[in-house]
Amino acid sequence: MKEGIHPKYEDTVIKCHCGNEIQTKSTSKEEIHIEICSACHPFYTGKQKLIDTAGRIERFRRKYGQEKK
Repeated sequence: MKEGIHPKYEDTVIKCHCGNEIQTKSTSKEEIHIEICSACHPFYTGKQKLIDTAGRIERFRRKYGQEKK
């Protein structure tokens, strides 16, 4: 690798709106602020809900002949 052309890889803190802080390394010298992380994301916390708006799942089943289970 050529000297002097690559950015420095330094310690960085990623802060989420929920208050979670993650220590990592990055070429960014500043703190990184994010809106959602794995500690507060519904998919990872198990709070995710499947919402069938306007009967899309039922229409799909009727169209392609799948029966209710």
